[in-house]
Formats: sequence, C-alpha cells, structure tokens
Amino acid sequence: MRRRELLKAGVGGWGAGFVDPARLLPRQTSPDPADSRLDKGEEQQYSISIREYLSREALKVTTNSLADYPDAEALRRLAPERRRQFWEMMGLPDFPPPEKRPPLNVKVTGVIDRPHYRIEKLYYESVPKLYVDANLYVPKNLKGKAPAVLYVCGHEVHQKVTYQGHARKFAELGFVCLLVETLYRGEVLGDHDGPRVGKFHWYSRGYTSGGIEMLNGIRGIDLLVERPEVDAERIGVTGMSGGGMYSWYIPAADERPKIAAAVCGTASVASHVANRAVDRNCDCMWWVNTYGWDQAGLGALIAPRPFYIISSRLDQYFVIQGARDVYRQLKGLYTTLGAADHLNWQESPGEHGYDKVSRTTVFAWFLKHLEGKNVSPEEVGDMDQVPEHQESWDTLRVFVNGPPPDDDVPTIHDDRFVPPALPRTSSPGIIVEERRQVVRKLREKTFRAFPQAPPPLDVKVEYDYEFWEDGAGCRFSFTSEEGWRLRGYLVSLPKTTPRPAPAVVGLRMPGAPMGLFGEDQFLGRESSEPVARLFIEPRGTGDTAWGEELNMHVRRASAWSGSTLASMRVYDTLRGLQAVRHLPFVDAKQVALAGRGEMAAIALYAALLDGDLRALILDSPPATQNAPSEHDGRGPAIEMLNCLRITDLAQISGLLYPLEQVFLGEFPLTFAWAEEIYDRLGPPGKLLKLRDLSDWRPS
Repeated sequence: MRRRELLKAGVGGWGAGFVDPARLLPRQTSPDPADSRLDKGEEQQYSISIREYLSREALKVTTNSLADYPDAEALRRLAPERRRQFWEMMGLPDFPPPEKRPPLNVKVTGVIDRPHYRIEKLYYESVPKLYVDANLYVPKNLKGKAPAVLYVCGHEVHQKVTYQGHARKFAELGFVCLLVETLYRGEVLGDHDGPRVGKFHWYSRGYTSGGIEMLNGIRGIDLLVERPEVDAERIGVTGMSGGGMYSWYIPAADERPKIAAAVCGTASVASHVANRAVDRNCDCMWWVNTYGWDQAGLGALIAPRPFYIISSRLDQYFVIQGARDVYRQLKGLYTTLGAADHLNWQESPGEHGYDKVSRTTVFAWFLKHLEGKNVSPEEVGDMDQVPEHQESWDTLRVFVNGPPPDDDVPTIHDDRFVPPALPRTSSPGIIVEERRQVVRKLREKTFRAFPQAPPPLDVKVEYDYEFWEDGAGCRFSFTSEEGWRLRGYLVSLPKTTPRPAPAVVGLRMPGAPMGLFGEDQFLGRESSEPVARLFIEPRGTGDTAWGEELNMHVRRASAWSGSTLASMRVYDTLRGLQAVRHLPFVDAKQVALAGRGEMAAIALYAALLDGDLRALILDSPPATQNAPSEHDGRGPAIEMLNCLRITDLAQISGLLYPLEQVFLGEFPLTFAWAEEIYDRLGPPGKLLKLRDLSDWRPS
C-alpha cells in the first residue's frame, strides 16, 4: 500500500503496518540514546497549555524583577545601564541627553486669563515635526520660582477638557502645571493601538507607542525647565490610567522629576497575563520587553524618590492583586534603601478611575514634597467640578487654525523605524563576519528569552510503522523546553536507502491537520532522492495547537513577557533539529530544513542560528517582517522582538551564503537581493527556484 492509498484508507490502516522496530530501524551509536521506545503501558508525556506556559513565564519575570538589587550599592552601580536599557525598550535607544536635544520651538497660540491663573495654549516639537499640544497653567502673583507638575493624560476624548480640573487645582495651589495631551486622542490623532489591531510588526521594529508618550512627557519637562517661573529642582509627574503608566515611565527614564504619583496604572506582568488584562489594555501600557522586566524594575529606577501608587480594587485594566504585588516588591527595595516613607500606597474602593480621596491625596503629596507643606488631603480639598466653571473644548483648543501642515503625529509609528543597512557582500569572508554580528545581535535583542539551561531533549520514538512498498515511518517526540513535549514524524524512509540517511525536515504549518499526513506535507511528494523525509511540530501546531481565536492573546502576552510566538517556534525548530540528528536512521551531518509560508520565516532564522544545515527549502516565504498582520490576531505570526532593527528575511537569506537554498512557489521580489549575492559570489553557493521539490537534486 502506497502512502496516497493509506491516506484514502484512513488512520485505521496504521495498525496493520506495525513491524519489529529492531528490523525497521537499524541502530547507530549516539551520545544521547534516541532509539529508546515507549514501553508497553508507559505513560506518554504531554505539553502544558499555552495559557499555563504564558502565565508561568510571566510569573518568572515578576518574581525576578528586583533580584539584581540586594542593596543600595547594587542599585547605584546598575542604575545607569538599566536606565539605558529602558530607553532602548521604549524604542528610543539613541535619544540624546537634554543638552544635545533639538530645540522645542514652542509656539503659543492663545492665552486664557482667569482670576488666579492664566492658561497658555501652546505646542512644542518633541522631535522635529512631532508636534505636542498642551495647556500650561501658570499661577498669578508668584513671588519667586514655583514648583511644577507635568500632568500626563489618560485615554479620554478631549483630554484637555476632561483633566482640566487637576491642572486648575494645581495652579490654585501655587504650581505651574503643564497638561500634555497624548498621541492617542490629542488634537491630531496618532496611532496608539498597534498589535491590539494586528500591527504586530511594531514588536519587530522595537516600537511602542508608550515610548512616544514617554518622549513627549520628557520633552514637556524640558519645556518646564526652560520656563522662567519654574524651579527646575522641584518638578513632579502625575496622571491616571494611561497617564498613570506614563507616571512610571517618565521618572524611570529621567532623573529630573523629584516626585511622582501613579493612579490606576500599576500591575505586574504576571497579573496582566494570568488575568488576561493584557487583552484589555492599550499597546502604550508596556514596553518592548527585550530584557524581561516587570513594573517593579521601573520603580527601581525611580527609587528612592518619593512615589505614590494609587490603585482601584475593581480595576479591570490593572488588577488590584497585581498592583499590590508591585507595591510589596518596591516597598522592600525602598526599605533597603532607607527610604520606606518615600513610597506610599492607597487603594480606592471603586473601578478604574479617580475618586475624591485619590485626587486629594495626590494634591497633598505634591504639597508635601515640592512645597514642604504637611497638609492633609481633607484640608487640601478636591478640585472644582462645577460644570459652569469648566472651560470648553473650543476655548482650550491649541491648533485654532489647524495643525502645522508637516505634523508627523499620524505617521510617527513608521518614522521611528529605520531599516537596517544591507550587509556588505564583496567577499565570502565579509559575509561570514556580517553573519556573525547579526547572530550576536539577534541573540542579545531578539532571542534573549531562549532558555539558558534547557532540559534534556529526551528523544523517544513513540511508535513505528511500515509502508509495504515505500519503506518505514515513525512518530517521535522530544522536549523543547520545560513543559513542552513536541512531536515529529518520519514520513518516508525508503527501504533501499542506506542508514543513516540524509534528511529533509519540514515544519508543520499552523492549522494543518494532525498526524502523519498533514495538508502542509509538501515534503511528501514523490522523489527518487534517497533521503529520510520528516517534519516536526513547533508549538501551536499539530498536537499542541490552539484555536486561532487565542492568537491575539498569545502574541501580545508573550511579547509583554519578553518573547513572541515566532521566536518560540524558532527555538522549537532548533531543538527539533537537535532531536532529528539524534535519531539513529538520520545522518546528522546531512540535514536540510524546509518551511512554507509563515514557517519559512521560522526556517530562515533557525537556519541562521543553527549554522550546520545541508540546505534550506523555502516555499512561498513572506516578503518581509515589516508588515501588519490581520486585525484580529489571526494569520501569519512572524514578529520577533527588535529583529527589524537588525535584519529582515531577505537579508538572512543573503547572509546564509553559501548554504544551498531552494525556493518553491512564489519568490518575493525582496529576495532578489539574496539571489544577486549568490550570483555574484558564485559556487559553492547555490540558490535555486524550482516548480516542485521533486525537481531538487541536492548537491
């Protein structure tokens, strides 16, 4: 019975094909005995669920968030480098210090005069052509330089209207207050929701909209420092929701704010993932987590400055248990630093948002630490919320005649990404060095979450079968990382093929049917080549598949914890290749890797990191990683943290020279660069474009 006939007969015919394993699979000596079988009655090993895995990995991040700071000396020593890393994870690795920044070019478009203060309607350039609209509240009758507050808004429509009461109260208390609108819902709308609406290539770019909000806030501090009314040594930051999160970002990245108060913007990544709060949150609420940080790690960069954390017990965006965990961790650090009284905590009884107590607490906190006045929240009093006393949108609007024509706000998410330079390719020796540098950077910035001490592969052949005319097959399994027991299949090993045999290893496509004959099994076409044809199932395919409706959560939760679905699959592929090389019927020095569609991207990275393949087979690979996915999270998952700051798919293909590469199906135009490299440098490199894999004759 041939394979195609067996497929028609269904899986019920498999039992008739079982034969004596000793006759079917000749042994070869191996340092890790891969020929071990599942004994009759032995319990099989299975994988954990993807939700269990993500929650476990997020908990590791949370648990270890302050492990590097046992004492004040460790914090002092590590803080400069950690602050640099934070700027990098916010997508701004090269932003200059204050003295080297571009001019703000502040423009005042109008002034509103009120009895106790005036409001300057202004905008400034955070970077050239990125215009930030804001209202500056300046108290009247100042008798010297005043303390200042940077108020960063949450995700509200008409933010200058919604949050004006806070700025007005601060001005009445004697503070200069700059109220800065967000990229999300300012007068000019920018793009905040990247991956939440399918723009997962933001992760590949190393971009987060939270980085722009942090940048705009820090440039707001630059503006306050330049104001003649402001005492530059007495500046603080506060806000709620998105503004609560930015009230962590800004003082963590910039040491000039002397105090901060974050309202409803605090939770651990373990809580975000376990409670699926990540699904409800905006993409500005986290960073590109290259170094595996949690929010307490940001707090370490704020310490020992005075910091107030206020959270709501019924908050669905920042679950209270996660906020408590962050506070407890930070309280221990502040205590170690001898500044326990500089970190305060308050729980509000309601849902996500302010209440009277949280507002008055913040006002009293700023009076205490920037004015030296110990006044209770009750004495300070709440802000004026009488409707007749509120300014209208038209009154507070900054761009009264429309925004500047060159405003870059709508496209800043594209402008923050600069494609990597193409490798120099004048000789094979230069390519070797370029490849070495790219691999080094990828391991540092993209695949940093790979397990440092992986568990044993524990390769097992679970069962064997025989196709009477075609030869042998089997199902095998291996451990990729803790909790993940993945499977692979030997599809065909002709009886006449000498053992150990060269092998072609394909990657299972997401959504393909389980078992031996997946619809993605393009390796199963007839061929006269004497090779073993296998495929492996990276997580999320085959036996470990989950429904596509979960992909949005998986892709965002993994990125918040420091990896991506695609990078997990790259790791699984590398481990799968190790497992295949341990199989007794495979020639470990003659292994080729094949991937189709999105799995071709996985195969490219695995080939680069593996470095010991016989050939690479790509069927209709994606043209680039610099493109959005489907808005609901379904479809190809090829994003990898920061990879586009280092390379792209076609560049990897070129850097793989002289590895033999076989292209099937559609050949993207972007790969013409790699083809030109192979043509120019010539043998032993070979890049082929074929109609069908059966046409391939390996070198």
